[in-house]
Amino acid sequence: MLNLVLLEPEIPQNTGNIARTCAATGARLHMIRPFGFEIDNKKLKRAGMDYWFHLEIFYYDNLEDFFKKNPECEFYLFTKKAKNCYTDIKYGENVFFFFGRESCGLPEDFIEKYKEKALRIPMREGLRSLNQSNSAAIAAYEYFRQRGFDGMLQKFE
Repeated sequence: MLNLVLLEPEIPQNTGNIARTCAATGARLHMIRPFGFEIDNKKLKRAGMDYWFHLEIFYYDNLEDFFKKNPECEFYLFTKKAKNCYTDIKYGENVFFFFGRESCGLPEDFIEKYKEKALRIPMREGLRSLNQSNSAAIAAYEYFRQRGFDGMLQKFE
């Protein structure tokens, strides 16, 4: 099972888009407070469209609360500061992908503590970052690609 973890998300549209990706793929969404918006924000709901009822969402007060409730979980940090590429990893069955705040990413001490679990999505030099919801979708689809998109391929006639 894929789990997408948003640490202190700030932009409701990004969170809504990630929720939509979770609904489309069957991934679970984990959100760690504080949030930069109210959960009932209209922009959040609009970005997620009518997909909210098709996903599981878990809420946490902080990182400590997350790890207390998910002990010994296999996880990876997505950051531009990583050396390893996200496609270099063979993901386990039940993984958690962490994404940081849109304005500054994951905390430096968190990245340093788990630098062997830090992954990057390649991009051109001189650019600050990719959009958070795009990054989450790229990572999610690599996880499912490695599993042959099991249960996700629709046939069109």
